[in-house]
Amino acid sequence: MAATTIANQQIPGVKHIIAVASGKGGVGKSTTSVNLALALAAEGHRVGILDADIYGPSQPQMLGVGQKRPQIVGEAGQQQMLPLVAYGIQSISMGYLVTEETPMLWRGPMATGALQQLLMQTRWDNLDYLIIDMPPGTGDIQITLAQKVPLTGAVIVTTPQDIALLDAKKAVEMFRKVNVPVLGVVENMAIHICTNCGHEEHIFGEGGGERMARDYHTELLGSLPLELSIRVDADAGKPSVAANPDSAVSQRYRSIARKLIGKVEAHNAEANGFPDIEFSDD
Repeated sequence: MAATTIANQQIPGVKHIIAVASGKGGVGKSTTSVNLALALAAEGHRVGILDADIYGPSQPQMLGVGQKRPQIVGEAGQQQMLPLVAYGIQSISMGYLVTEETPMLWRGPMATGALQQLLMQTRWDNLDYLIIDMPPGTGDIQITLAQKVPLTGAVIVTTPQDIALLDAKKAVEMFRKVNVPVLGVVENMAIHICTNCGHEEHIFGEGGGERMARDYHTELLGSLPLELSIRVDADAGKPSVAANPDSAVSQRYRSIARKLIGKVEAHNAEANGFPDIEFSDD
């Protein structure tokens, strides 16, 4: 497998890097990231996830890893961390290196340096996709990552209400300014279905993700409901795609993963620029 390059270095064993981002917190970006990673794995790919939220890492709990620490391998000066594996996906997070009670009192350059170390000093094992669970916003970490990491593309997570969409649009613009293609939008908490009567209600508005995708000439990869099980499963350390792979919610994540795979393949074909050659007997 070809290695992805970064700042004249290489990340061996990583084929595609996908940033999952949002303009603000609280829209379900980390939950989407981990379920998307699991859905890509369920589609037959080798997948890893990097928790880039240095200040508030959540993947250790969502993956049920707890207080485990990555194994350090290699000689002094060339040491690497082995990613921890949960539900078949490889993962690394600052949360694996500090306790839950440790506050990260770091300024921007320290945080971006730590993120690059997580990425570059992890021995990823033959990944088709590395999902980067980005911190919310468009600050130092996001800009540094977008500029220095050869991202295949970005997925933007939003909720339907206008305030969330305003911030999500800023994330789209940030990636555009650094020439990272936005592969699509995921609309979270799109609809609530009453568990007692089945009544459907668009609590946070309707159609926001679709309008945003249309305005920015990208694709709405999928919409997810505001459903209790998604939160409960993630808090319990067994995300929905792993906890209930045949559920309607898991199938939505699988559908998003398939669309993302298609977008990546189309982007690769366009980047290569080679025409298809057809042979005939004429």
